[in-house]
Amino acid sequence: MTTVTHHSAPEAATDALETTVITSWKAPVSFAVITVLAFVLFVLNGRTGTSQFRLTEDKNAIQLAPIDLPTVATCVLLTILLAGITVVSVFLVRARRKVPLWLVAIFGFAFLVAFLTWAGAGASIPVYGLLLGTVALSAPLIFGAMGGVISERSGVVNIAIEGQMLAGAFVSALVASITRNPFAGLVGAMIAGMLVSFVLAAFAIKYLVDQIIVGVVLNVLVTGLTSFLYSTVMTSNPQMLNSPPRFKPINIPLLSEIPIIGPLLFQQTIIIYIMYVTVAVIWFALYRTRWGLRVRAVGEHPKAADTVGINVARTRFWNVSLAGAVAGLGGAYFTLGSVGAFNKEMTAGAGFIALAAVIFGQWDPIKATLAALLFGFATNLQNVLGIIGSPVPSEFMLMLPYVITILAVAGFVGKSRAPAADGKAYIK
Repeated sequence: MTTVTHHSAPEAATDALETTVITSWKAPVSFAVITVLAFVLFVLNGRTGTSQFRLTEDKNAIQLAPIDLPTVATCVLLTILLAGITVVSVFLVRARRKVPLWLVAIFGFAFLVAFLTWAGAGASIPVYGLLLGTVALSAPLIFGAMGGVISERSGVVNIAIEGQMLAGAFVSALVASITRNPFAGLVGAMIAGMLVSFVLAAFAIKYLVDQIIVGVVLNVLVTGLTSFLYSTVMTSNPQMLNSPPRFKPINIPLLSEIPIIGPLLFQQTIIIYIMYVTVAVIWFALYRTRWGLRVRAVGEHPKAADTVGINVARTRFWNVSLAGAVAGLGGAYFTLGSVGAFNKEMTAGAGFIALAAVIFGQWDPIKATLAALLFGFATNLQNVLGIIGSPVPSEFMLMLPYVITILAVAGFVGKSRAPAADGKAYIK
């Protein structure tokens, strides 16, 4: 006896979408390619010796003993684990079941440990330095990604994140140098990023110009303008105009002494603490407030939002401006928290990496933050491997963050669906 189940049209569409996601072979194929790479690299071209992982600095009040791993045995065992996870993922997809996220996380962690063990054979890897550098390099990316999430959730593609960050870096350095107050520099960075966003919003929302074209033009404009002003203004008196005071780390009592987590989270500058708060506030506001509901409404279905009385143009305009202010904070990090001075094109494509983090993170604040941390980790990894004398060519490691970006945008990390009205002008 055959049982026939009837579904409504929406349910049938949802079932079809779920079936498409579940039967995707992206994860097993990706796992298989990486496992073969691991076998060639870690087993056939294995390195002998012992790899040491140092978890704490000598100055920490609480010390953790370093972990010593035999290179050959560890690499072989982890490669076997990768192969096992690949086989499990194949069976899951054949059974029309989704590969769970925790399994992907275990696979990624196992490959990372195997790679570090292989690359650090006979050397000592400072895990604490690797993690601290990750947070430092990820901070501007996270600010830029938060700006991208706000803007694109409201329906405007923010290609101009690079320009907003560069403007923020320039103005923060100039204002903080003149006032000798880094907080004034932060405010100046937010205003500069917002001004760049005003131009994007005006052309994209009011005059209906293609949003991507406007964003690209703004990036070129800000790059040329800041380079010109740097050469003609800042270099004439760098001591007065390009020597901003930097924020110093603030240690939170007791919490800063926790091994690994303490230095990572509670021995940071005020900009990093602002970053933590920014991510939390944007997530809460986007999903738990009326403002967030309106933002998501105009980004998904502006006509329906307009029907219930939401001013689509005004909502988009002010949210794009807010996005610019947040991205401007990312630019301020370069001058007030990291480098300590402005240089030509110092953002070096960070705005585009932040945009990739938005796509990688599926337009979600928390996921975009994790994606930005991944890009920051990949960037810092090449620095650490260079210090310990890894056999991996430095040129390849320099490519790593951009390779991850390409894979993320290409969809190898999973299907990403942008807000339905993202990039589409709304004509009332």
